Amino acid sequence: MIKTPKRGKTGRRGARNTGRGVSSEDSDRKHLTSREVERLIEATRDSRNEIRDRCLLLLMFRHGLRVSEACGLKLDHVDTESRVLHVSRLKGGLSTTHPLRTDELRMISAWLKERARMKLPATVKTFFISERRKPLHRSAVHFLLQRYSGTAALPFLAHPHMLRHACGFALADQGADTRLIQDYLGHRNIQHTVKYTATNPARFEKLWRS
Repeated sequence: MIKTPKRGKTGRRGARNTGRGVSSEDSDRKHLTSREVERLIEATRDSRNEIRDRCLLLLMFRHGLRVSEACGLKLDHVDTESRVLHVSRLKGGLSTTHPLRTDELRMISAWLKERARMKLPATVKTFFISERRKPLHRSAVHFLLQRYSGTAALPFLAHPHMLRHACGFALADQGADTRLIQDYLGHRNIQHTVKYTATNPARFEKLWRS
């Protein structure tokens, strides 16, 4: 278990006790399981910004995006014709290009149609836009994650960085090795990646086979 310090009652990295029987284990968690990510995405159904938020959460999870990377995503970073996403990493990370899957392309297409209806000036190149027709702010994403945590009945309030960690653990669950996950998440230091594979029992499955 990876511990995280609590920052007061509503710390951004620690989950707030919402009166729903939050265990100390849940409040200390820094990542979401793949199933919990599915529940969060499902929680966007019938919300005011369902199309945008479903696309946002899926891309953050699948591509391990930090909240600032997601908010800073530009239209020309999302190449639906070539089916790739150009990821510009922050914090000195290594930028890379990821393939886009069919379900991602479907959500991207739906959001781009919705975005086009906003009739934005051609100068607005940011991919994710708020209702006020401005680039989506990181504080808005924090708020969305907390709201959808309640709708999804999670035992804690999720924060955006939990989606990046969820990506790392999900890749490890699929059998990806540490070096590949390092490249995918853009870590310069592999020590930042080891946590995803070090606790995964799947890495031992090929041992003791006859």
